[in-house]
Amino acid sequence: MPSAPSDPFPPACFGSGQPSLPVIAHLSKQPAIQKVPSPKLTLFLKRRFLKPELCAALMDRIDAERRPSTLSDSNGDARYRTSETCDLAFDEPLAMTVNSAICDLMGLDPAFGEPLQGQRYAVGQEFKLHTDYFDPLGIDYEKYCSVAGQRTWTAMIYLNEPAAGGATRFKAINKIVQPETGKLLMWDNRGVDGSINASTLHQGMPVRAGTKYILTKWFRERCWG
Repeated sequence: MPSAPSDPFPPACFGSGQPSLPVIAHLSKQPAIQKVPSPKLTLFLKRRFLKPELCAALMDRIDAERRPSTLSDSNGDARYRTSETCDLAFDEPLAMTVNSAICDLMGLDPAFGEPLQGQRYAVGQEFKLHTDYFDPLGIDYEKYCSVAGQRTWTAMIYLNEPAAGGATRFKAINKIVQPETGKLLMWDNRGVDGSINASTLHQGMPVRAGTKYILTKWFRERCWG
């Protein structure tokens, strides 16, 4: 009888990956990081995380292969998310550089990370109030979460500063974050008990002038893939 194939993932991939408290403790020790003071959600900011030259190269990459952004659990509002998206493969040199930098800063195992996505917002485009986690009662929940589990941490980088608009608004804490080239936002989509946190509801506000580019990476409970 042929031997069983070896397990491609370590045992940790099948547990509850990326618990909140160790990541929070790790980030709190990093230099030049701001933690937004709120009991409602865990949100960190780091300015100048990526150099302008790398941001420019990523914007060119997004422009080259952008497509209309999509939604899980569509709500019927055609204007709910109007940006364009570009998928970056794990083995692309640009993606490898950014993935490594994010995982090192956050102390997260890259095995739990989704591929990077770039987004482009032209004038008038936006992403209305939403959460990054998948609704457990949504029709697409099993489709997106049956293998890798729920989303845990979000890392989002502004690649440029549009001439006007394009801020990110966290409704529950009345916090508006303005785009700055290279600035990184990191938030936990859960509470410290591991349950999904509705206070992470946020909005990509409409761009009023110019174009906005961001780069987003999500992490999961179990290994990606």
